[in-house]
Amino acid sequence: MAGYKACICEGGAERAILDLLLDQDKLIFSRAELLEEEVLRSRKGKDFEEKYLRKEFSGKIIVYRILDSRRENFKISKAYQDKVEIINVVTAPEIEMLIICNEGKYKDFEKRKNMLPSEYCKSVLKFKNVKSVTFVKKYFSDVSVLENSLNEYKRVSKIRKGEQTIWGLLKSNNLTDNSE
Repeated sequence: MAGYKACICEGGAERAILDLLLDQDKLIFSRAELLEEEVLRSRKGKDFEEKYLRKEFSGKIIVYRILDSRRENFKISKAYQDKVEIINVVTAPEIEMLIICNEGKYKDFEKRKNMLPSEYCKSVLKFKNVKSVTFVKKYFSDVSVLENSLNEYKRVSKIRKGEQTIWGLLKSNNLTDNSE
């Protein structure tokens, strides 16, 4: 293996989305390249370090962290910092924004200043269990719908300079656009 990769998701909905994209070979990395060949759930750097970094690896490990908070720390001890490259993939404010974008309701959502995306999906769009893995997998069972939602969310959101998004992990976007 020419390098190691890990993909860590904070929640079930994010993991379901990454699994859908991995299963359809849509990402810049494959399941076979991932540690344990799966999306991991490890919020703390120390836990990740203890479970995975103390093994013998030849080369650097790229860790893709899928998270909705820009403030969440992922501390790795100094002994491993030169062996790990951490790429934060931000889904702020919430992964449910993909559903709002797909439904064509972004402008309506923006008018409701104090409403969280998950609340909007439940109360306005009438989607129950919007955070459940089952709902997400069913809603985005056609991966092209997911890809279009990622594209629309990138178009309408305010992505900070130097910030990575799930859209930026799509293989199709990396064939022609390396600016992100």
